[in-house]
Amino acid sequence: MIKNLLLIALRNFRKDKWYSLINILGLTLGITFSLFLIFYIKDELSFDRYNKNADRIMRIVSYIHERDKNTNWTVTQLPLAATLKKDFPDVEESARMLGRERTLFLKGTNGFYETKIYYADSSLFNIFTVKFLEGHPATALTQPNSIVISRTLADKYFGRNTMAVGKTMKTVYDLYKVTGVFEDIPTNSHIRYDMLISMSTILKPGDKNNGSNNWGSFNNFTYVLLKPGVTADAFNKKLIPMYDKYMAPIFTKYNVKINYGVMPITAIHLTSKLDGEPEETGDMSYIWIFSAVAFFMLLIACINYMNLTTARSARRAKEIGIRKVAGSTKRQLISQFLSESLLTAFISVLLSIGLVILFLSMFNGIAGKSFMISTLFQPFNMLLLLGIVLFTGLVGGSYPAFYLASFQPVSILKGSLSKASGNVNLRRTLVVLQFSISMIMLICTWIVYAQLAYLRKKDVGFNKEQVMKVTINTGEDERSKIFAMDNEFRTLPGVKVVGTGNNYPGSPGINLNLFTVETNTGHTDKGINCYGVDENYFKALGIPVVKGRNFSGPPDTLHSIMVNEAMVKHFGWDNAIGKIVKFPGDTSNHYLEVVGVVKDFNQKSLYNPIEPLLFFYSPNSNIIEMKLNPGQLQSTISQAENVWKKYFPQLPFEYKFLDNDFNSQYEADQKRGKIFASFSVITILITCLGLLGLTAFTTQQKQKEISMRRVLGASIAQVVTLITRNYLWLSLISACIAFPVAWYFMSNWLKLFPYNEGLSPIPFVLSALVIVITAAITSAFYSTKAALTSPATTLKTE
Repeated sequence: MIKNLLLIALRNFRKDKWYSLINILGLTLGITFSLFLIFYIKDELSFDRYNKNADRIMRIVSYIHERDKNTNWTVTQLPLAATLKKDFPDVEESARMLGRERTLFLKGTNGFYETKIYYADSSLFNIFTVKFLEGHPATALTQPNSIVISRTLADKYFGRNTMAVGKTMKTVYDLYKVTGVFEDIPTNSHIRYDMLISMSTILKPGDKNNGSNNWGSFNNFTYVLLKPGVTADAFNKKLIPMYDKYMAPIFTKYNVKINYGVMPITAIHLTSKLDGEPEETGDMSYIWIFSAVAFFMLLIACINYMNLTTARSARRAKEIGIRKVAGSTKRQLISQFLSESLLTAFISVLLSIGLVILFLSMFNGIAGKSFMISTLFQPFNMLLLLGIVLFTGLVGGSYPAFYLASFQPVSILKGSLSKASGNVNLRRTLVVLQFSISMIMLICTWIVYAQLAYLRKKDVGFNKEQVMKVTINTGEDERSKIFAMDNEFRTLPGVKVVGTGNNYPGSPGINLNLFTVETNTGHTDKGINCYGVDENYFKALGIPVVKGRNFSGPPDTLHSIMVNEAMVKHFGWDNAIGKIVKFPGDTSNHYLEVVGVVKDFNQKSLYNPIEPLLFFYSPNSNIIEMKLNPGQLQSTISQAENVWKKYFPQLPFEYKFLDNDFNSQYEADQKRGKIFASFSVITILITCLGLLGLTAFTTQQKQKEISMRRVLGASIAQVVTLITRNYLWLSLISACIAFPVAWYFMSNWLKLFPYNEGLSPIPFVLSALVIVITAAITSAFYSTKAALTSPATTLKTE
């Protein structure tokens, strides 16, 4: 029987190739791009789950509370890890990871900068699942100056198929012994590393000044492996006494309260909003959005199938009537139509697999992922494909199957199809749903891109255009060389200003220090972000001094500081110049005096409000900013490279432009925006196919009416207008549904940004116009075809 059903289905496909092509095309597009979204969602949800004990691994985070400010950090103090294991039986293992700055590693006469480097305890491998290819995890990080590296770096420095363990790796000043090689850390990890250096390299045993007992400095990630059965919430409550026991003696006198949080590593990527995440994080709200989009794309494809199948009902009416007269039951007819639907879905899935393979690299580029063809054929994804066949086949084919099988044979064979024309209102409702979904996606896409454009163009308080940034790593910083090199940079014809600092706008790392600050009525203790700059730093970035003076040179080193306007406002200073700032607990006469106030600028991205900033005088720092003439960029870069090689021949010359570096903070939203925009276009395309189905149905039912109107003198334009205006009304109804829904979601999304333009009516109007014009063009296609059909062809049987 199944063979017979399939043969009849294939015969019907061949009989109406154009109809079958549109049906399969709509389903193929819906399935293909739903698969891409499902891959993306599955990957985002899989972060850190490759670890064997992922459900028991926690990261301890810090919540620092001041009177008027809260700071939420991913980092903790160095003694915390050992203390947790000693004090709490719930902790099976603990470990620390301390980030190291970008470092140059030498290979013969060449050098390579490596960035994903951490100091780590050897116990880390008892917590995380790390596959060792060489060496043993139990001993790999037990000795000072030992290092374990990824397979990629082992191949890079020592060659493929060469043992790396026992060999050495060099920096300009240090020598490390390779004690292990591990498989590359998966990309779906909240922290990725290529090198791990033993923690004892910097925290030498027996050195009382190594920071191991310093509860006042926050600088490392702390991980614990909880014993089976211990929950994060239960353990979190047990950490409350930690403040009184270890930190109160340091922080209570400054009115600073600290408590820890326990964050499961599997929740970090999608839920963390903390400062100092080591990798780009995701957003759970986008998971829900993309899940809804994937579902609605499949739903729209199914709606298309319903509309196209019922539109074709008149062509199969006589077939159904004859089958019923010949003895076919309703169940047999339903089985026939569902088999055709499932076969259509199966063919569409096969074509979708081909399209996924074809566009996979393009999607990887848009989404920032690294899916491979083998991803498609994983067991879960194969089951998913089977589920899609059943979902689209049964959902898309159920209504047409029951609708067509319900035709009355007597009415059909008499030539009357009026009562078997189906529920037109239902189909119109489905099209309104399609239009509404498409319009909502268009509006959201427009608003997302408008907001991102606003962030890129908004005045951030400094001039980031044509500012080239070069960095000399700490540890390789020779101030006399930097001083001489900076002076030579200033002689280049394409260079306007050269300034230095140990930080820059958009940098993820900035120092938060506790200071005793003079106020109008006394003194207060406050954590303030700070870094060092020279007298040319503000000139290079175009940041004006609004009160007092700029740094003037070395005499400012010991006592002078500058602040931003936000700090003046925060402390309510009537006159900032001359205000005193001291380090807490400093009983000497050493103090810092405010000599100048600079205009507020965005040190962080526009996701964050401007905070108080304090600047020390620090000449010849390791980050150099050069303001360049726009017409001489390439020649100036070449000249700067020659100067660099003169002073630091052992270091590769690398540079970035500040505008690109600052705007890179918005890359995650830009990627998601591109995904959303791409799928908005696809949704509209699928909707157009559905509209073709409904137009085909309507014109088919009204073909005789159209012919009569043509005989009586109606023009083609009048006929097209008659059919098209129905869909324009559907578009307007869709707008009434889409506008409030889009407004609700996007107004909440914009609240995430301290700086936004608010909601403009332009995206709503333009999106509605796109749908209206699309509906008009699509519906006009079939109505024009019907109007051009010779009345004699239609009326010859009358």
